[in-house]
Amino acid sequence: MDKFQAFGKNFSASFTPFAARSQQYIKEQLGQADDKTQLPPDYIELEKRVDALKKVHNTMLQVTSQYSNEAYDYPTNIRESFNDLGRTVGEKVQLLSSATSPAEAQAALTAPPTAKPQPKTFSHAVARAAINSSHVLSGEHSGAGEDPLATALEKFALASEKVGEARLAQDAAIQSRFLAGWSTTLNTNIMFATRARKAVENSRLSLDATKANAKGGAFTLPGQQGRKDGMEEELSEEARAKVEQAEDEFVGQTEEAVGVMKNVLDTPEPLRNLAELISAQLEYHKKAYEILSELAPVVDQLQVEQEVRRHDSSGF
Repeated sequence: MDKFQAFGKNFSASFTPFAARSQQYIKEQLGQADDKTQLPPDYIELEKRVDALKKVHNTMLQVTSQYSNEAYDYPTNIRESFNDLGRTVGEKVQLLSSATSPAEAQAALTAPPTAKPQPKTFSHAVARAAINSSHVLSGEHSGAGEDPLATALEKFALASEKVGEARLAQDAAIQSRFLAGWSTTLNTNIMFATRARKAVENSRLSLDATKANAKGGAFTLPGQQGRKDGMEEELSEEARAKVEQAEDEFVGQTEEAVGVMKNVLDTPEPLRNLAELISAQLEYHKKAYEILSELAPVVDQLQVEQEVRRHDSSGF
């Protein structure tokens, strides 16, 4: 037992700041710390708010980071060939309209060797499916004029490609105006707050370790009796100076952390970035609405004309 007591006394001798903090932390975990310095309630409230803000950023970025993935809405059940992805729908329509033979029409749908693959979005996939379907119907149409469904599908293909391009523009805007901003807040501002809070915790441990050492507190193993002598004695001038220095350091670190956390919580950047995300979405849906609003009456007219021809041909 004497050896254990001697070990406890020697263990609390002179340590580096890191070792002193580590010793104090262990004592607190073992329930041997007599007096743990409490942080101000306002400080604890700021910590909770920063933790909530960090959680919000992680939650939102986990979902919205998909805007960096071009194919986030691309169907997984379709298989498009190199030829499908080799030309834009606009290029295919232009080449098909100028084709004078079935061979030229087929060539219009064949990708050149150096073609850059087209975007893999749902709207682009719909556009490619529509233009290919239009070509199939046109190739089998032998009547006068154009097949109305083939014509409608071609126009739908062009519109869908425009919608897809608008979606890509939305994604680019969200990446630069929202994702970049929120990532900076999370990885820089909130990280600075985390470091400041860690500095406060270290200074708090150092303060309590200094107090315990000044009072003669020693590390003991579970089940041992802690040292009691000297606890009520007046501190020496040297010990008092060390405690005051540790207190000043703790107060300074706490004040700095409060400033950093308030800056993180008060900055308007996250809200401004969110407004940019909403603006990008609004612009995309506005463009999609305009594109489809222009297409809808054209397709409706094709439908009406087909109904009229059907009625006339039936003799009723």
